Amino acid sequence: MGVSTACPEKGVCVVTVDFPPVNALPVQGWYELADAVRRAGRDREIRCVVLAAGGRGFNAGVDIKELQRDPGHDALIGANRGCHEAFGAVYECEVPVVAAVHGFCLGGGIGLVGNADAVVASDDAVFGLPELDRGALGAATHLARLVPQHLMRTLYYTSRTVTAAELHAHGSVWRVVPRDALRTAALELAREIAAKDGGLIRMAKAAINGIDPVDVHRSYRYEQGFTFEANLGGIAGRVRDTFGKEA
Repeated sequence: MGVSTACPEKGVCVVTVDFPPVNALPVQGWYELADAVRRAGRDREIRCVVLAAGGRGFNAGVDIKELQRDPGHDALIGANRGCHEAFGAVYECEVPVVAAVHGFCLGGGIGLVGNADAVVASDDAVFGLPELDRGALGAATHLARLVPQHLMRTLYYTSRTVTAAELHAHGSVWRVVPRDALRTAALELAREIAAKDGGLIRMAKAAINGIDPVDVHRSYRYEQGFTFEANLGGIAGRVRDTFGKEA
């Protein structure tokens, strides 16, 4: 349980997240993930990071039950800051990050995948932002990096999901493979990236981030402000209290 790191082959580091039962990360989990990705990126021997997950799905977002147990706002503030830190760590990682996605990729999972450099997914993977059903707002910044603008808005307003095959059609998923072939496919792509000159691949990552048309840090932080507003106004709590009680 938690975040683990392994280097299965030269130049490649695999960061694996495993928080049973559904990889809904507690506050500390987001920080652990951020730290692991940043450490991997700082290692001069590493040229590509694979972000993977254990269990039933890639990521189910924030641990809603942790928020519900907190009578104040500490857990919410911690979750928002932790997500911002983890998403930023993936985006700012000094080397390319390949997300290996299986099962569900929801909420915070979209933040991670949207900030990754490449995505490989299993054929059972689904992607979505159920934020409006969870009393939160955010990660539209990252969903907009995966799908066109109008589809992003429709998915956001409806909390619907899209499949890996649909994202592949939009060009945001590199490959869709059977679930038992996911790790192999992700490592194959990582190996191809890691074969490049280490110094040059780091320059390439910095250069591509530098020409990004959207400042993902500022954009996501702006979204988070509305989450705080929804909480202070009581809207978020009212919606969040229905979590787990749906028929």
